[in-house]
Amino acid sequence: MAKFEISDSEAGNKVLKTSLRGKDLLASPVLNKGNAFSLEERIDFGLLGLLPNAEETLDQQVQRHYKQYCGFQTDLEKNIYLNVLLNNNETLFFKLLSANLEEMLPIVYTPTVGLAVEEFSLQFRRERGLYVSYPHRQNMVALLGGDVNTDIDLMVITDGGAVLGIGDQGLGGMAISVGKMIVYAMCAGIDPQRILPVQLDVGTDNEMLLADGTYLGWHHKRVHGKAYDDFVDHFVREAQRLYPNAILHWEDFQREDASRILKRYQDNICSFNDDMQGTGAVTLACVYAALHRGQLGSLVDQRFVIHGAGAAAIGIADQLIDAIVAEGSSLEDAKAQFWLLNREGLLTEQSASLNVEQARYARPLSDLEDWDSWESLLKVVENAQPTILIGCSTATGAFDQPVVQAMAKNTPVPVILPLSNPSSKSEAVPQDLYNWTDGKALVAMGSPFDDVTWQEQSYPVAQCNNAFIYPGLSFGLVVSRAEKLTSNVLIAASKALAAYAIEDDAKSSRLLPPLSYFPAYSAKIALAVAEAVRAEGHARVADSVDFAESIAQQFWQPEYLDYHFDPAVA
Repeated sequence: MAKFEISDSEAGNKVLKTSLRGKDLLASPVLNKGNAFSLEERIDFGLLGLLPNAEETLDQQVQRHYKQYCGFQTDLEKNIYLNVLLNNNETLFFKLLSANLEEMLPIVYTPTVGLAVEEFSLQFRRERGLYVSYPHRQNMVALLGGDVNTDIDLMVITDGGAVLGIGDQGLGGMAISVGKMIVYAMCAGIDPQRILPVQLDVGTDNEMLLADGTYLGWHHKRVHGKAYDDFVDHFVREAQRLYPNAILHWEDFQREDASRILKRYQDNICSFNDDMQGTGAVTLACVYAALHRGQLGSLVDQRFVIHGAGAAAIGIADQLIDAIVAEGSSLEDAKAQFWLLNREGLLTEQSASLNVEQARYARPLSDLEDWDSWESLLKVVENAQPTILIGCSTATGAFDQPVVQAMAKNTPVPVILPLSNPSSKSEAVPQDLYNWTDGKALVAMGSPFDDVTWQEQSYPVAQCNNAFIYPGLSFGLVVSRAEKLTSNVLIAASKALAAYAIEDDAKSSRLLPPLSYFPAYSAKIALAVAEAVRAEGHARVADSVDFAESIAQQFWQPEYLDYHFDPAVA
């Protein structure tokens, strides 16, 4: 880890002090400024002769690197280029992204990050974050005590067990953790030096990876059961001891592991599962916005069909039910508003091989006495008559014309959310949804899609992606030093996001704001979250702390500082 200190100069500006010089300084992604080093800095730090003569500003570097970026043809090539830049000059990388956020975020995050995951071992160039490998579990302190900043606000942890819609990717999951780190820094202003990506390498059941000689992970079948739980528990204990202020963000775990880990730690640690809680919270925000746009009443008036019954689907259903109960409904009545399907059809009390989470949503057969069948999505839609249809199935094209038109018969403004990632796994494409509902549908997608055209008018398509909510959510948890994350805090985050979308673009049918607005609404979400944490008595900061002021002060921006050589900085 690069050793440096940041302090205020006598003139009042920020100054960075470091003892690194020459090639060691240029080799540090955190400190490297490339040709933006001034002549004075080049002399002081022994850089004369190591850089071309020209001195550039950060903005000039951004322009030059954007031209380089445009020279690449495929999204994966662009992703690789940007990751090389991240490993060379972090400030320039984040400044380039901030100048081109809407264009580049889909390259460094979803959907392109799925390709980066699959290519992770082949494209690996430089270490980032921590790799906590099961074979070395007896050395957990050494694994976690690597050369990283000890003042960590956030750990993004994965075991690569269930990445996006592409399944067990083992060590490749680290690309997701790094991608999340980038989104946190770029969209919520959390200092990237205070975010630690972590890969728990517990093996993989992906036979292609196990047979691949270039695979960099542990060549072993995935660890399960008590051995797995003991390993995770050992990791959590040591992580808490070494990084006591860190929020634990769990990412891309297999369904059963995700649910079990969340339940094990959520009451004792500020712990967050993005696939379950993040997906649930952003979907709830979409639903809030849709109810307002379509004048569809309240949550208690809706009927929900969710195609898919994995961790994301359960997380969405759980969060929606919490919000319905918060509006005054009973838990039993709230559950009665939901119908979930897996590959075999509707979840019922006779469905085989349901886990504990799925069983909570199994419909009793007494509810289905008037149904002739419930094995197909079409039959469920025809009988349940949903007002809101949600896809988490990765079943490409599952929302076909008969299904969509059957839904449109039940409600004047059908709300349809095909959320499966990547775009190739989406249950429908937005243009079809407009065509099949005569333009009445309110739509949000899990991946980015082009605008649709209906009756010679163009309509933007909202992206219902976890990235819209988890950056601001976690920033609010960091600012408030939250002891735990509760359902009420998640609801506050959802309401803040929906309110921003509605207030910002009141005449649009877009359910969530565009990506370019990220920093603004992340700050709004962070404030709502911090205030909700304080209201519940779970904030570990003084009551006198002004959260709005703290958010503004802590919001990290990618800018170069003036450098001073100081041999005392160890």
